Amino acid sequence: METLTLSDYESLAELRYQIRCFLSFSEQAARAAGLEPRQHQLMLGLKGLPRDARPTIGELAERLQIQHHSAVELVNRLAAVGYIRRTRGGEDRREVLLSLTPKGEKVLRKLSLHHRAELRSAGPMLVKALRRAMQGARVGNGTRTKAAAGKRRPF
Repeated sequence: METLTLSDYESLAELRYQIRCFLSFSEQAARAAGLEPRQHQLMLGLKGLPRDARPTIGELAERLQIQHHSAVELVNRLAAVGYIRRTRGGEDRREVLLSLTPKGEKVLRKLSLHHRAELRSAGPMLVKALRRAMQGARVGNGTRTKAAAGKRRPF
């Protein structure tokens, strides 16, 4: 069984702190733009989908790690204020595809520029904390431990 040192706990705590600082910044920026943080996350997820992914509610629910019905509610609210539009799929008319409206593109661009500036400022500390925490995921010969090599989700 692998043991953890006080330094391991400190590095993990620092990483969580740096992540939380960025998330706090992001939440405040979204609210200042008139969005709830998850609405911003959905818009960013939609704009940043991999090219081979279909812009559906199900895909965005997966990307945000939320329930389908929660994604539906976010889309409903964003559509009501004119940030997102729904269109029917080409071959399967039951499929609903999402896209940002010009109004949505504008607010997302402004928020994304603000986020990029914050990352340029705070990013080095976040990267440093991540590197330090990752050092604890390695054993003496530089190979990853079995637990560290596992799935992305904990437990």
